[in-house]
Parts: sequence; C-alpha cells; structure tokens
Amino acid sequence: MLRSRLSHALAALATAVTGGALAFTAGGAQAASAPPVRHVFVVNLENKGYDQTFGPASPAKYLSQDLRAKGQLMTQFYGVAHNSLPNYIAQVSGQGPNPQTQGDCQVYSDFVGTGTVAPQQAVGDGCVYPGSVQTVADQLQAKGLNWKGYMEDMGTPCRHPALGAQDDTQKAKPTDQYAARHNPFVYFHSIIDSPTCAANDVPLERLAADLASARTTPNLSYITPNLCHDGHDTPCVNGEPGGLVSADSWLRTWVPRILASPAFKKDGLLIVTFDEADSTSLDSAAACCGEGPGPNTPAPGIYGMGGGRVGAVVVSPFVAPGSWNNTAYNHYGLLRTIENTFGLAPLGYANDVSGFGLDVWSAR
Repeated sequence: MLRSRLSHALAALATAVTGGALAFTAGGAQAASAPPVRHVFVVNLENKGYDQTFGPASPAKYLSQDLRAKGQLMTQFYGVAHNSLPNYIAQVSGQGPNPQTQGDCQVYSDFVGTGTVAPQQAVGDGCVYPGSVQTVADQLQAKGLNWKGYMEDMGTPCRHPALGAQDDTQKAKPTDQYAARHNPFVYFHSIIDSPTCAANDVPLERLAADLASARTTPNLSYITPNLCHDGHDTPCVNGEPGGLVSADSWLRTWVPRILASPAFKKDGLLIVTFDEADSTSLDSAAACCGEGPGPNTPAPGIYGMGGGRVGAVVVSPFVAPGSWNNTAYNHYGLLRTIENTFGLAPLGYANDVSGFGLDVWSAR
C-alpha cells in the first residue's frame, strides 16, 4: 500500500454525493461519527465482478434487488488480491499477499519470515502466519469481546490440513464442499494453537442457535458458505447449478435469519460481498484506495494491483434502505470498519485506508 498520510488528510476534507449522504471522514473524526454497532456479520461469496452480480442480467435477484432494497449498495467495493486466500487474510489481519497465498496455498506451509516493514507487514512467504501476526479475532478476544467463524461443510471445528501437507479441500467432494482457503482464521498460529479455535471456528449449522438471543450472538460473525453456495463452482459436484444461482438461494435461506435476530435488530451490521472478481471481468485486477505493490509481491492481483471491483451490500438499522454509495472501499477498509466499530487499533494495511464513514451511516 502506497497511500500516504497526506491522502488521508485530503480524503477527510473531501465531500461527494453518495446515496444522499456526505462522503467519508477519515481517522478519528470518522470513528467519532460511527453509530453504536455491536454485532457485525460478514458474508463472503466468490469470484464475481460487480456487473455480473448487480447488473440488469444478474441471476442473483435476492442479493441485487431484495436485499439491496433493505440497505446500501456499495458500487465501488474492491477485492485486494488474487486468488481467493489473500483476500480473506486481508479482511481479518491486514496482511498483504505473498506468492504462496496468491496460489491459494496448495500446501499448508508455515510462513517463513525475515522481519517486518510498515505498516505491520510480515516479510516472507508461506501460509500460516506466526503467533506474532495478529488478527481482528485476537483483538476482540483481548478486549473481552467475542467472535466466531461459521463455515459450511466444515464438520470438525477448526478444520485445516496438517502443517506441511497438501490441502485436500482445494476441490469439492459431493458430501464435503468445505474449503480451508475460505476460512482465514486457520492461517494464523495465534488462533490454531489456541483452544479458542475449536470453540470459535465452527460449522455453519451452529449459527442458528447462536442467533436466538443477542447474548449468544458474537460481536463478529464471519460466515462462509461452501464451494457451491458461495458461487465458486458452476455446476456443483452434488448436482446443484452453482454460481450466482446457488449463492442467491443460500442467501435467501440464511440472511433473513440474521436480519430477524435480536442482535441484528438491536445494533447489527451485515456486509455481503465477494472475495475477488473473476478473470472474465473487464476490471478483474482493478484496485482502489491507494493499493500498490507490497513487500512480498509486486502485483497483489497477480496481473494487476488489486482483486477487481466486486461491489457489496450493507444492511443495518443505521443504514438508509434503498441507498447507494460510490465511495471506494476494499477489504482492508472492511477490516478498518470492524476495528473502528469496536475501538480496536488498525492492523496492517487497514492503517492506510478509511473505514465506513458518514457516506454509509444514516440517522436511526
């Protein structure tokens, strides 16, 4: 990331009309204006560019029409890398990609580092970061707050390959479509070496019971469908159509449960987005928000600076229904938003971007 502190100051002064709201303010001013969200839900889908999902021919009618009408469409939301894994890692740690994560870590290897550079970037190559590299999950836990990752088809909590072994979840099986690379928490020793991994990184079916009350709903719920229901595979190995059709069907099942939960109704925030745009998208390597070469790779998007324009839908009691937003954000900005929400210090490249500001939030 090459965005300078000067650009932050200029951004804080800028205004733009985005869905009838003022553009973001940066840094402390932004944090001061954030509403009292206490429950954040993040849903990641896979490999679709903005026009595929939100264009007039989109087969995702629930996401692009019904859910969009309940909240805000972020038209300039970007992935930060290719392939999948570095986008998920970015969302929870602010770490940029390295050659192995860009290749989706076919072998579940330890990260071998040579030091760090600003902002908090581990220099080296590999998959599972050392305990010194922190995540938003570690931050929440240290503050007495809670988190859970809900992973469809996971089976065993905290499931991941053995260190040094081939990742056997790279391809879906008819009765097992879990992908470790879409579960960022298992790429950090600070999590997998702790009992909290088995307690908090759990199968998706546990979400329904946790939503029963605000007390049992985590402050951060990070939700990953399986390789069919996230839109990754088309068709799916179990005979489902896959792509946006199956992803939209999954959203129709699970999102209403989230929106009806006591925690969401009280002080919730739901973000539904995609990890990256696929290679057929015209802007599949597009970037925003000052993203540039990192210490471990000259091109985060392999053939460009970013992961492409994917879009996002944000729903909350604090977001105006039917609004839209043309301010640029990316996965590092999503991490910054979560950290701002809970009063946490920004990690990694979240230091170099703004979280959601007054362009997103509206009066309750």
